[in-house]
Formats: sequence, structure tokens, C-alpha cells
Amino acid sequence: MDASTVSILIIAALVIIVIVVLFTFVPVMLWISALSSGVRISIFTLIGMRLRRVVPRRVIDPLIKATKAGLDIHTNQLESHYLAGGNVDRVVNALIAAHRANIELTFERAAAIDLAGRNVLEAVQMSVNPKVIETPYIAGVAINGIEVKVKARITVRANIDRLVGGAGEETVLARVGEGVVSTIGASHTHKDVLKNPDTISKTVLEKGLDAGTAFEILSIDIADVDVGKNIGAFLQTEQAEADKNIAQAKAEERRAMAVASEQEMRARVEEMRAKVVEAESEVPLAMAAALKEGKLGVMDYMNYNNIKADTEMRHSFGNNSSGNDNSSGDEYK
Repeated sequence: MDASTVSILIIAALVIIVIVVLFTFVPVMLWISALSSGVRISIFTLIGMRLRRVVPRRVIDPLIKATKAGLDIHTNQLESHYLAGGNVDRVVNALIAAHRANIELTFERAAAIDLAGRNVLEAVQMSVNPKVIETPYIAGVAINGIEVKVKARITVRANIDRLVGGAGEETVLARVGEGVVSTIGASHTHKDVLKNPDTISKTVLEKGLDAGTAFEILSIDIADVDVGKNIGAFLQTEQAEADKNIAQAKAEERRAMAVASEQEMRARVEEMRAKVVEAESEVPLAMAAALKEGKLGVMDYMNYNNIKADTEMRHSFGNNSSGNDNSSGDEYK
């Protein structure tokens, strides 16, 4: 193999390598697809996207859809939204859907809604086809104390102008629940709610619950009404039980104080008896001292003993007579 043949092979290999690198780095097929779709874009713009770390297909494919739909969107807008972390394809789909439904929506607003974390395509779809949100059972208590459980269906439509900064579905559900509870609480009896459940929806709608939210409430329909517990009777029962416990506690406190007072009086009686016994024990000592000192004679002492014995005898006669009366009464019976 001569030198000219080797040179030709080397040049051919280099050309093949250059072509492969060119088709790998430069999306030539994507450029051809864009040109065939009517999107005028240069090959150098695609190379610039590669250098700016932008995936060209993520920008060119939505641009082709927008051009075919008749939207005036530029490459710089899509590329800047992609670099900001947005979903370019979803924004373009939302713009196409809004354009088909004659809803005024600019690219800047759609991009802002997308960057705010909301699904702009779903918002446009909700503007065309309203969404129904079903609440769980909301419990309220009427004035007569009967609990009423209500389930409602809220028909809402997305408000595109308030999607950025507006409250979500949770706020709408919370406000509707608050309105239902207040309306039931204002009813005199639970029968009024069962008779006219539409008064709940009318009252709630009049409060303008969609203010500051990303939705517009179209209607509130009462799906189900159920009677719950008698909360008033339950509360009265609990209050009566609490009053009974308080009364029992106070009675127990008084009983304990009475028992303590009785024990104290018994202790005082025992103390007085001890003093009496102590005083009686001093009498023989005093009499002995009087006999020694001559202040008390023998006859006086004998008279004292006679009087004491006579007193004891009379006590014994009195006890026997009382015992005989009881026995005779028992026999008579």
C-alpha cells in the first residue's frame, strides 16, 4: 500500500469522525424537522443552545406545536423559561388550549403560573370545564342541641388572574365548612335544616367565600344531610355527672370533718376522765394527811365510810330495780 492510498484513508476517516461529531453535537435532524414545520431557526442557534446547556428538543418541539397552532412565541422566551426551571411543554400546551377556548392568556402569565408551582394546563382546563369538589361530612349543632351532618359538592372554576398568589382548594373547603357550621348553628332546630337544606348553600354563597382564592365558586349543592347525636343532652348529662361528683366530694369532706370532730371529742372525754381519776386518787391521800394532822377524827372517818357504803347500797338497789322492771316487762310481752 503506497503513501497516497494511506493519506486518502486517513482523510476519509477524519471526515467520517467530523461528520459523526457534527451530527452528535449539532441536532441536524431537529433543524430539518423545524424547517419542514415552518419554524425558521438557524443551525447556529441550536449550537448556541448546546453551549448554554439547553436541550434543543425541549425547546424546538414546543415551538413547533405553538407555530402550528398559530401562536407568536419566540425561541428566547421558551429558552429563558427552560433555564428558569419551568416546564416549557406544559406552558405551550396551556397556551394552545387557552387559544382554542378564546381565553386571554399571555406567555408571561402562563410562565409565571408554571414557575409558581401550579399546573397551568390544569387551570386552563378547569376554566373550560369546572371542577366539582366534594367535602367530607361537616358536623354542626343546632340551637336545640341536635347534631346535623352535611356533605356538600362545590363546583369551582379556575380564575387564571388569581392563580399566582391565590389560595388553593384547602382554603375553599375550610371556608365552606365554616359557613355550613355557622348556618346550622343559627338554626333553631335540626328540623329546619332537614326541611330546607338549600338555605345552607344560599347562606354560604352570599358570604363570598372565593375571595382571595384561585377559584370562582359557581354553586354549592347539599348532597346529603344526616342527624347525629343529641349533643345538648350529652352535655347536660356530663354537667349533671360533674355536679354529682362535686356534691359527693363535698359530702365526703363534711363526713371526714365530722369523724375527726367526733374523735377529738372522744379524746377530750378520755382526758377529762383521766383528770377525774387523778383527782379521786388524791382523796385517800388527803384524808390520811388530815388524820395524821388531827384535822379529821376517827368518828368523822367512820361516818364518811358509812355514808359511802349507804350510797353504794342505794346505787345497787337502783340497778336491781331497773333490771327487775325490764325482766317483768319481757315476761309480760
